[in-house]
Amino acid sequence: MSYRCGQSETGVIESILLKSPRSAWISQENVNGQWEKLYYPSRPDYRKALEEYARFVALIETQVPHIYYLPEHGGTGLDSIYTHDPVVITREGAVLCRMGKELRRGEPKAAGAYLAALGVPILGEITAPGTLEGGDLVWLDEKTAAVGLGYRTNAAGVRQFRELAGQCMEAIVEVPLPHWNGDCECLHLMSLISPVDRDLAVVYSRLMPVPFRHFLLRRGIKLVEVPDEEFNSFGCNVLAVAPRRCIMVAGNPRTREALEKEGAVVFEYPGEEIAFKGGGGPTCLTRPLLRSEM
Repeated sequence: MSYRCGQSETGVIESILLKSPRSAWISQENVNGQWEKLYYPSRPDYRKALEEYARFVALIETQVPHIYYLPEHGGTGLDSIYTHDPVVITREGAVLCRMGKELRRGEPKAAGAYLAALGVPILGEITAPGTLEGGDLVWLDEKTAAVGLGYRTNAAGVRQFRELAGQCMEAIVEVPLPHWNGDCECLHLMSLISPVDRDLAVVYSRLMPVPFRHFLLRRGIKLVEVPDEEFNSFGCNVLAVAPRRCIMVAGNPRTREALEKEGAVVFEYPGEEIAFKGGGGPTCLTRPLLRSEM
């Protein structure tokens, strides 16, 4: 399987890694035993989650030709539905992360074993005391990555990533993240920015460091601002399946309208169970393995 164009957030997705709630959540009983420990704001409904996920996958199937599904694994929990976080894909292969959220520590090895079986080389893994989660790494182009430093990713993890994948890039931009609601709530760099084209990104500027925002503007990236009332409903979490071709959670009309004014085509799916209660939007639910440029 080819994986060599992984260093993009906006190229055309040719292959993608998913994990169904059927394999991650397994049953309502399993959900009942885990959701509070994972700091979910309320108890997800397993059956409704399956229905939502089916609608999400139906959109993915219309846009992506090759879809791979992680199987059920005893060392992972509910959060393993969010396949973006445990691995980072580079043009030379995969780097296995070490999760800042301790209850997710089994996910990288599970995902790595599956990717290795697909033929994706494993460049190495982040080890203690380093932490790195995929949601904190954003490719700004094929040579430049931005990495958020917060409760999920630390400086030691970024140093190890440089050592493992440094030959794949020219620059890493470190972005300090705010405390926001504390270490129990997930705030990745991708909570604040979703590139949708080389020169267009959805952002929530109120939580973005000023130097990083200026950096984006100097690069010629136009910023689509998410309004306050759409931040908690994942208005800033937008998956580009191709340049200006996006999937987002329903219920963010102002962000959708702003994207469409910039020429984007937007598809929506319901996310009450798999987004709002679990804490992850469409970028979180997916790990693109191969993107090609148009």
